[in-house]
Amino acid sequence: MFARFVHRYLDPSESLLEILFGLIMALTMTAGARLLEERTEINAIELAVGLAGCNVAWGLIDAVFYLFGTKFNRNRRVQLVRRLQAAPDKAEAFSLIQDEFGLEGEPPMREQDRIAFHRSVLELLRHAGTARAHLHVDDYIAAGLILVLVSLTALPGLLPLLLLDDAYLALRIANIGQILLLFLIGFGWASYTGAPRWRTGALIALLGVALVMVSVALGG
Repeated sequence: MFARFVHRYLDPSESLLEILFGLIMALTMTAGARLLEERTEINAIELAVGLAGCNVAWGLIDAVFYLFGTKFNRNRRVQLVRRLQAAPDKAEAFSLIQDEFGLEGEPPMREQDRIAFHRSVLELLRHAGTARAHLHVDDYIAAGLILVLVSLTALPGLLPLLLLDDAYLALRIANIGQILLLFLIGFGWASYTGAPRWRTGALIALLGVALVMVSVALGG
């Protein structure tokens, strides 16, 4: 139910990447604390506060930049429409459409179908409006969901730190839980791409751990 609501406003790739980003950030903090701090020096409450604050802050940053990016892309497309309408001839306008909608990353298609697609888009955009684009309510909901998703990824690390007296054990449980979630995210991601689920889950978990180790080694 929640996933369906999220995907009304965010593309699955966007929501999954935000969750991965938040998990890797949280895992960097908990793994770094366990690897770099002496057992007696770990303060579970301070670490929990730092973990929550970090994820909320980066969720807010991501949300704000999502809004900036959305408005930028829409107004860039408006500029394309203006250029199309100002083009001296149809050949130049068609070239602009081909450059903008190259279709390189799309499934292979026949050349005549590519040309037909570009002609259809050209016909649509040559008659489109040129008023500057603005953000809508759905955009703010999507940004709010980004903030929520990144913030929630702190929970697997927060709960053991808040519920267990042994901070070192709490960090171990937090790290295991976060790595397991990385696997589950990869497993779920595969359903959108048709990739092997178990292999993708394992790959995402291993990649996440590798990125965390690099980040910890670099002092991140």
